[in-house]
Amino acid sequence: MDAEVLAEAVELTRARTPFALATVVWRRSPSSGHTGSKGVVLSDGTVRGWLGGACAEPTVVREALASLDDGAARLLFMGSPDELAAREHDEAITIPMACESEGAMEIYLEPFLPVPQLVVFGRSPAVHALTMQARSLGWDVAVIDDGGVAEEHPHPELVRTSFDLSGLGIGPSTAIVVATQGHYDDLALRGALDADAGYIGLVAAEKRASSLLELLRDQGLDEAQLARVHAPAGLDLGPVDNAEIAVAVLADLVARRAAGQLRAPATVTPREAIDPVCGMTVFVDQAKYHTVHDCTDYWFCAPGCLRAFHANPGAYVP
Repeated sequence: MDAEVLAEAVELTRARTPFALATVVWRRSPSSGHTGSKGVVLSDGTVRGWLGGACAEPTVVREALASLDDGAARLLFMGSPDELAAREHDEAITIPMACESEGAMEIYLEPFLPVPQLVVFGRSPAVHALTMQARSLGWDVAVIDDGGVAEEHPHPELVRTSFDLSGLGIGPSTAIVVATQGHYDDLALRGALDADAGYIGLVAAEKRASSLLELLRDQGLDEAQLARVHAPAGLDLGPVDNAEIAVAVLADLVARRAAGQLRAPATVTPREAIDPVCGMTVFVDQAKYHTVHDCTDYWFCAPGCLRAFHANPGAYVP
């Protein structure tokens, strides 16, 4: 099972899908998690793998989503109130174990977020310079060319000769830059606009950029689509050479990231409720046990809690 989880983590990384890897580093029976057990938590709260039973999973999911939001790893300790007090001096986040469980667990959560990605259309010297500069920052880079001079590119292994962008994992943390200098500009922009990139830029003078956008408008693209295109791309440095054009474009992209753009999508926190009988956190959309009392909804972790509530609601309702 753990090998399958790790294999999936590799595939998620290749697909540029954010996830948190959770590993049980210690446990005390009767906790159902086992030391070394692993699972991945996606940004929508989906869990793949096995970390423990219903008492632990909601807490793990909540903290995993927090780690994806702030990019920081964290160590969780879940146990009895007395144990929590003894661990207050540690770096671990201490959380009471729900369901009155007598077990305890430590889980390490590590977020894996896609690095910035740059996809460049073209074969110009500016493309070469932009490729090398982005790679020096540790960005993922792909170059889209029509195959004419791929072998002349400084990193030919990055060059794709198809305008099909599938398989690149393009998303909100991706910037697409069209720097074709008059070669298939419209085809490159249409391909870029079909992708869910966080930024689309066109390296061109204002006159040519306006003419190209008008051409796309005549081809049926609407204003909302065209508004996604930043043209001319990059900071305005005046007349500069190819290497400096690349600097202007990359500096603009770095500034956008610093402002919170070009990042993985925000996590979706599942709706939560507290089981009034045992105090456990329950995910509302996944809960199988539910009742309405005095026009108020209550969700439960298990049929036993629901049965206890039905038997004496006054014992659990303030």
